[in-house]
Amino acid sequence: MAVNDSKAEAKSLFIAAGCNRIVNNVSWGASDLVSFGAQNAVAIFCPKSAQILTTLPGHRAAVNCTHWLPSNKFAFKAKHLERHYLLSGDADGTIILWELSVANNKWRHVLQLPQSHKKGVTCITAFMVSQSDAIFATSSSDGTVCVWDAVFPTTSGGECKLTCLETLIVGSRPMVTLSLAQLPGNTGLIALAMGGLDNKIYLYCGERTGKFVRACEVKGHTDWIRSLDFSLPIFSGERVSILLVSSSQDKGIRIWKLTLRGSLADTEDTHPRGEISLASYIEGPVFVTGSFSYQISLESLLIGHEDWVYSVQWQPPSVVAEEAVSFYQPQSILSASMDKTMMIWQPERKTGIWMNVVTVGELSHCALGFYGGHWSPDARSILAHGFGGAFHMWKNIGVGTDNWQPQKVPSGHFAAVTDICWARCGEYILSVSHDQTTRIFAPWDNHDPQSNGDSWHEIARPQVHGHDINCAAIIQGKGNHRFVSGADEKVARVFEAPLSFLKTLHHATSEQSSFPEDVQADVQVLGANMSALGLSQKPIYVNATHEVQDNPGHDGLDTLESVPDAVPVALTEPPIEDQLAWHTLWPESHKLYGHGNELFSLCCDHEGKLVASSCKAQSATVAEIWLWQVGSWKAVGRLQSHSLTVTQMEFSHDDNLLLAVSRDRQFSVFKINRGGMDEIKYNLIERREAHKRIIWACSWNPFGQEFATGSRDKTVKIWGVEKTSSVKQLLTLPPFNSSVNALSWVGLDRRRNLGLLAVGMETGLLQIWSLHVERGDGSISTPSVTAAPIIRLDPFMCHVSAVIRLVWKNRENNENCTRLQLASCGADNSVRLYEVTID
Repeated sequence: MAVNDSKAEAKSLFIAAGCNRIVNNVSWGASDLVSFGAQNAVAIFCPKSAQILTTLPGHRAAVNCTHWLPSNKFAFKAKHLERHYLLSGDADGTIILWELSVANNKWRHVLQLPQSHKKGVTCITAFMVSQSDAIFATSSSDGTVCVWDAVFPTTSGGECKLTCLETLIVGSRPMVTLSLAQLPGNTGLIALAMGGLDNKIYLYCGERTGKFVRACEVKGHTDWIRSLDFSLPIFSGERVSILLVSSSQDKGIRIWKLTLRGSLADTEDTHPRGEISLASYIEGPVFVTGSFSYQISLESLLIGHEDWVYSVQWQPPSVVAEEAVSFYQPQSILSASMDKTMMIWQPERKTGIWMNVVTVGELSHCALGFYGGHWSPDARSILAHGFGGAFHMWKNIGVGTDNWQPQKVPSGHFAAVTDICWARCGEYILSVSHDQTTRIFAPWDNHDPQSNGDSWHEIARPQVHGHDINCAAIIQGKGNHRFVSGADEKVARVFEAPLSFLKTLHHATSEQSSFPEDVQADVQVLGANMSALGLSQKPIYVNATHEVQDNPGHDGLDTLESVPDAVPVALTEPPIEDQLAWHTLWPESHKLYGHGNELFSLCCDHEGKLVASSCKAQSATVAEIWLWQVGSWKAVGRLQSHSLTVTQMEFSHDDNLLLAVSRDRQFSVFKINRGGMDEIKYNLIERREAHKRIIWACSWNPFGQEFATGSRDKTVKIWGVEKTSSVKQLLTLPPFNSSVNALSWVGLDRRRNLGLLAVGMETGLLQIWSLHVERGDGSISTPSVTAAPIIRLDPFMCHVSAVIRLVWKNRENNENCTRLQLASCGADNSVRLYEVTID
């Protein structure tokens, strides 16, 4: 990846992203990896490490569906595969096929399916005919269902042969769920079940060569069909049958049996004596396809969920013999519902009546439940994804008896991430998003000598808000951890770390963090509670919790004023979603009133004494920058310069200058003079129209008075503030391919005035440039700058949508370090962390 002589490389350390809130988005493959859509990216995570491994770029719209080939259903056929494949479909109707090479974990964009759907893809399902041959079906809200045959290459990098077998037009009510299977008996016939926005299941049958015809309709549900899944063949006596499980918005689950009648079945008694029980099925339609006839019957009706059942899935078959020729299809179904629960259903041994044997779920305040549930290939774990973009996983750790326990999973924002900042000493990253949450990600020392060091996890969710959050700034300087956030309201809010977070951070870093034990004793706030009808987070004091515990008859808790769920605790291992959503809030200490519109940008000086804020603006009076004094939180300045929204601000590293850039294409440099106790003087020393389009980003040189600006006009310019307080342009980098949305400058060598500039673009791509500032012998007032690109990050490591913010980890204490960490956030809902190594 290095472009010039110096050896430099970047690797991805961590990715956080939430799951798109849509049904059929998640797939657990035979590879034991989980795929899901995160905005326009296809994200891949490893359940064992609870880390997102990579994101696949290529879609230009939100990813609706993913499906592994082979999926967990065919894991018994995939023990020694060298390559696994993945299908992904988006809201524009585009479907992409990806290849994963198991040997080196490398991904390849194989092909994009010919434009078959004109609207969003709603479901993808597949049937593995053999290890190198798959039939898959895709449905779309344009009212079509396509059936495809894919033949995979036998050698690495070979071509994949793709054939469209059939395009079915299903009418004005689109299908939202599909399932494929081979019909029972060695008939070579394929069944395609589909359901959608009416209460019928439609069954189509066809041969491998194509030409699918509608065989019959199956009626029984009273509301929309949400999920369908065929089992693999089940052998009962001499008769071969397959089962189809269906779920609906009528809260019910139905199991249907498809049995080959043949010539014998016409004469035999369908219910042999002695076998009739409460579970005897109700006969449904008979359909004929080719020269065979099949009987459909209702096997069972499962009632237990209290809301729409969004997904049902048969437990993956297990291998009976090592040769993987024979397999056993367990009689076990996983269902996931909007009632926030997942259930496992199995028939009783004696009666055959299907019963709910396991129920797991989320009991937090989250508004809505689960969009889908998935088995692991070995059926020891189950995974759900929900309305909050979050995953929930349980693993059966019991021996002999079931014991399902929650497990760590990746987490992240489920809307655009609008700002990030590093903690003062780099212990964690704080991010804010339009999903109305603030999150903290930190490395967790897992004390495992075999692991590759620390793994990053979300350790706290300090703010859960009612407005989209646009910006944040961590308060620098000494004292407790504090941050300011600004949202789509006219108020900035100040938050202070509670005792429970300080102890959690101490566990995570397993070393003396920047907040020693003796100072922790001064923190009297244990955590925070969200008032049910408000936006403020009220403190829970250390002593108050004991009073509540000592008084079980205390009846004043369960009121509209406070919600009693919050129990702040110090976490000794990375938290799961339930703990994050409710038990890791920070109390709000101040509100900063003054702006006329929604907050847009915030920054703090390096001493931790001043915070600057700006809001969305269409006029000069509203576009003022406000200065706030940390501690007293008084407004100590209103800086007027711009006529439109100030998009980013940054204090110079000596805190004497404040730089602001704006939508009005201008930058401003203010001189900040600190007087007595509360006295702040400021004056505008330069305002200049610097670019032809909006200026999105700016960043100061840590070693001097130079700064960079980046604009929608695809350019980055370097400027210098001279001793006469005038600003001169020093350099313009060669034009980039798209709008420059984010910049961050870090120092490498103070003596040689060498630094790195990270550039983030609207396409999601990242570049890192080396910048060398030469100031001469002092007689030359204007320095010269030389720049060279040293790293262009691989698109598979980058964001798939616009980069919004870049921030290097503060390295003032260790300037000669050759390993740097760069955090980024973007419109693709992700927070990413890179390690950059310079030799």
